[in-house]
Amino acid sequence: MQSFAFKVKSELCRAHIQRACCARAEAYGVLLYCNTFNFREVRIITENPEFAARLPRLFRRAFDLKFDRVPEDDNKGKLVFQITETEKLEKIVNQLGYDPRQNLVLHVNYGLLEDECCRTSFLRGAFLAGGSVTDPEKRYHLELTTSHNQASREMVTLIEEMGFLPRSVMRGSNSVTYFKQCEHIEDFLTTIGAPAASVEMMTAKLNKEISNAANRATNCDMANVNKALDAAQEQCEAIEILQDAGRLELLPKQIQETALLRLKYPDLSLVQLAERSDPPVTKSCINHRLRKIMETARDLDE
Repeated sequence: MQSFAFKVKSELCRAHIQRACCARAEAYGVLLYCNTFNFREVRIITENPEFAARLPRLFRRAFDLKFDRVPEDDNKGKLVFQITETEKLEKIVNQLGYDPRQNLVLHVNYGLLEDECCRTSFLRGAFLAGGSVTDPEKRYHLELTTSHNQASREMVTLIEEMGFLPRSVMRGSNSVTYFKQCEHIEDFLTTIGAPAASVEMMTAKLNKEISNAANRATNCDMANVNKALDAAQEQCEAIEILQDAGRLELLPKQIQETALLRLKYPDLSLVQLAERSDPPVTKSCINHRLRKIMETARDLDE
């Protein structure tokens, strides 16, 4: 069975690769959040066949180059893409605005992300390579994970400028940017191109709320039933005390009749008891009579 994260990434891969600037921005996000990106190697590992099918087209459109290693057609499980040729790596580094003469401490080159469409493509690439999202039926959690800590800090700034409120944490040597609120995850998924997944989250949240409301109502009803049964049991015990002491027959006739009715029907509610009285009376009247019985039994006990 496909996970929710798998379905999200599959939906993202259906976005068209059109403008070269957006393709480069998406590939940029992939590189910053993939398994390995440095002067010596690019290595991208995925288990999603739709992302695997998208990568060659994406890099050809973004950098006009092919991977040195691609998965074989019958490969299943982890699919590995790799670039190790020096010329290709230098081309990528130059197009992303890095200086190959310096150590590759990766920053986010905001110059490549000035347009909103490019920012969206950048986030989509980052999620495809290093993102995950939990099944909303269980809990709400979306995260982006990278080993490039400086780039991750700048990613947080970028996401905040786009109107989101992410959190960040270090997990071992990796930097994690994450969301835990359902509404934020829904908006993020819609922004990067997964509106169907966002709707699925909304539906899951609504179902949870309906289920929780039903459970609360059931629990409340059960609590009221138990409270009524406990009160009825106390009333029966009070009546039996009065009977044993010979005091019940000293009470007014209407109260005696109510007492005998309660002993006969210990599980009835006050409304049902009132309806069975002869003649029928109101709930308030029955409640008053039973309260008089309880007070009399309490006085006797004292």
